[in-house]
Amino acid sequence: MTAKRINLALQGGGAHGAFTWGALRVLLGDPGIEIAAISGTSAGALNGAAVKAGLAAGGDDGGRQAAIDNLDWLWRQIGAVNDMRFTAWMNAVFPDPAIVSKGLEYSLPFAVADAASRMVSPYAYGPFYRHPLRRIVDRLNYDRVCGEAGPAFFVNTTRVRNGKIRVFRQEEVSTDVILASACLPTVFQAVTIHDTETGRDEEFWDGGYTGNPALFPLFDHRFPEDIVVININPLEREEMPRTPTEIQNRINEISFNSSLLRELRAISFVKRMIADGRLDAGTFRDPRIHMIADDALMNDLSVATKLVPAPYIIGKLRDAGARSAEAFLAAHRDDLNHRSTVDLAAMFN
Repeated sequence: MTAKRINLALQGGGAHGAFTWGALRVLLGDPGIEIAAISGTSAGALNGAAVKAGLAAGGDDGGRQAAIDNLDWLWRQIGAVNDMRFTAWMNAVFPDPAIVSKGLEYSLPFAVADAASRMVSPYAYGPFYRHPLRRIVDRLNYDRVCGEAGPAFFVNTTRVRNGKIRVFRQEEVSTDVILASACLPTVFQAVTIHDTETGRDEEFWDGGYTGNPALFPLFDHRFPEDIVVININPLEREEMPRTPTEIQNRINEISFNSSLLRELRAISFVKRMIADGRLDAGTFRDPRIHMIADDALMNDLSVATKLVPAPYIIGKLRDAGARSAEAFLAAHRDDLNHRSTVDLAAMFN
């Protein structure tokens, strides 16, 4: 059986990236799926680096188990849980995630931290400042992350000075690049990196503002035309936000989806032009877009569960991601490498 070659586009969204972890475990466990390239932002960059390093290890299974092991280790570190079976126990006895999310939103510690992030600059900590993820990101195997083996890998950041996207290729990736991709400016200090594109030291913020994730690096003719977006920011919320927390949360979601929607709209436009014969299909790429998501679950969660990596929520997200990926493959395996499964025309109608 010929493997289905795909590119992965991994969204950022803090601890909600555990949904992507679960989805990736399913994709990596399927020998009929081959990952050619990965574009990741924030949590998507962390997940992507873990997958890239594992697949680059090679072996009888092509590094699939190593990639799964890397992901498991990563999220144990983020959730500060040594045994993720603990989350299965919590899943059985804790209430619905929506209740936990509301509890976090309206808890005094979260309210104080949220207020402080609006009034106190992360630069106020002076020499005592340290990025809490650095100890984890430092331990990634950069020889494999940056090497030629395994899928191509792209990390998306936002250059603060001019507000433009900066996509770092795999050979440029470092701890600072991944931390920059996950740098929320109200929480973390900007990450300074020497930028070879501008020839100067630049400061970078979260890539979600300009590419969450960027799709255009995946248009290279070396890669297949199928792009599977693992989406963790709900595109739609039926209920109008009313409280300050709900309003801030929806602003966050809209902001971090806007760059992806712009690229999808552009792809939809090019597809129409090709279909109408106004563009040469042999000259322009005609990407096939697919999406793994669980908007129902994400509508129950909020910015609070993005910022607080509660092991219970992480376990729920991982399991939901796995179910969503299994459902996607069951419904659309035969569509891969043949047709899009996201109706872009309807999305932008």
